[in-house]
Amino acid sequence: MSTLRNKVQLIGNLGNNPEIVTMESGKVLAKFSIATNESYRNSKGEKITDTQWHTVVAWGHNAKLAESYLVKGKEIALEGKLTSRSFDTKNGEKRYVTEIVCDQIVLLGK
Repeated sequence: MSTLRNKVQLIGNLGNNPEIVTMESGKVLAKFSIATNESYRNSKGEKITDTQWHTVVAWGHNAKLAESYLVKGKEIALEGKLTSRSFDTKNGEKRYVTEIVCDQIVLLGK
């Protein structure tokens, strides 16, 4: 079980086309968001769908795959790990971000 300490598996739809960035070192980064949906019935019997948005970053081979094949609305499965980081804005405000660093992408659907 020690290998399962920080593992995320999601199936969802892309909310935007991947943003591709090539670093000065030549490494390629893809950044995109996916939406996951969970449905349930409330006390009145109405179907409620809860949508959660997740920010994903992919490096190297996965970034190239994202650049070539991922488009807004595409259904994918991914596996990765949660990471948190902070940064300062231009106005000096501290911001905190939680992202999924993607290890594997599987294309689903048509």
